[in-house]
Amino acid sequence: MGLELRKIVTFTEDTFIEGGREAARPLRLFAAAAVLRNPWAGRGFVEDLKPEIHAVAPVLGERLTAEILRMTGGGEAVEGYGKAAIVGTSGEIEHASALIHTLRFGNHFRKAVGAKSYLSFTNTRGGPNCPVVIPLMHKADEGMRSHYLTIQFGILDAPAPDEIVVALGASIGGRPHHRIGDRYQDLKDLGGTDV
Repeated sequence: MGLELRKIVTFTEDTFIEGGREAARPLRLFAAAAVLRNPWAGRGFVEDLKPEIHAVAPVLGERLTAEILRMTGGGEAVEGYGKAAIVGTSGEIEHASALIHTLRFGNHFRKAVGAKSYLSFTNTRGGPNCPVVIPLMHKADEGMRSHYLTIQFGILDAPAPDEIVVALGASIGGRPHHRIGDRYQDLKDLGGTDV
């Protein structure tokens, strides 16, 4: 079974003022979410998920990456990135995980933006208007806390019980006025201990 795509939903957010102070550079958040039929829906417990992963994940990765690049103006502009999946109430968490935790999906985005960091993620189960929550981190440096961000939005009619929502998220910029330092300063302060 191939991809049965019902629709793509996009989200954008521009933050100009944070903490009562104007941002020197607005934070821009973007997301693209695909609403698709769960390829394992109605089949009971499926032992081998690979055929559907191989058929669906690469197509989703390519399509959603193209949409994010269209929204952001290109991979060079993207600084933070992440992914998420929500399986409908008739599906398994494993179904959501299967479509995003494969290089066949994530490598499209990773390569397009020139990333070195892993794609942060969420995978969960929910019904229509369940929050789509996409955690982000800097594409080249997972210790850069300024880019620890979260995109959150809902899709009023998705996922249906037999659907999956798969999403990619991106930022241009980090949190305005970030001032908590980074992981490396903590390590230095703690005497080099990696905790």
